[in-house]
Amino acid sequence: MKGQRAFAIWLTGISGAGKSTLANLLEQTLHARGLHTALLDGDSLRLGLNKDLGFSDADRGENIRRAAEVAKLMVNAGLVVIVATISPIRAARESARALFGENEFIEVFVDAPLDVAEARDVKGLYALARQGTIRQFTGIGSAYEPPAFHEVHVQTARMSKQDCVDAILQKLPIEQV
Repeated sequence: MKGQRAFAIWLTGISGAGKSTLANLLEQTLHARGLHTALLDGDSLRLGLNKDLGFSDADRGENIRRAAEVAKLMVNAGLVVIVATISPIRAARESARALFGENEFIEVFVDAPLDVAEARDVKGLYALARQGTIRQFTGIGSAYEPPAFHEVHVQTARMSKQDCVDAILQKLPIEQV
């Protein structure tokens, strides 16, 4: 009905890696190509749908489960869904992938060294984590498990934003324009 193939693009990486920046640029690019999209950003989800969750492993898993369920509903409605969330637990991301059909889930590892992510941290979250104010912060007090399998790997400390988006676009199941 929408004249497009529906799927989810799941951007994962530590805070400050560039997930939201890339997600926004990717969405603009897909809109310019006439695609109907939805963007689920981890910060926005934590303010609404997931505001009752903390940062324990169980809560992080539930956070990702909810994001995946919403993304699946949107894919079923015919949208291209961009999910930008740390999603630090590999098993939770694999469970998210399992909800989708073949070629409906594209995992993008947005990779940046910790020192680069900390330097980009406009919210000061890393500093608060290092002071002990924020506990279980991914990369400081809580581990990030890089993907064992992903369709796209972008290194934001080495690649421009546009090069990262271009690398993602090459792996999407859409007509290349």
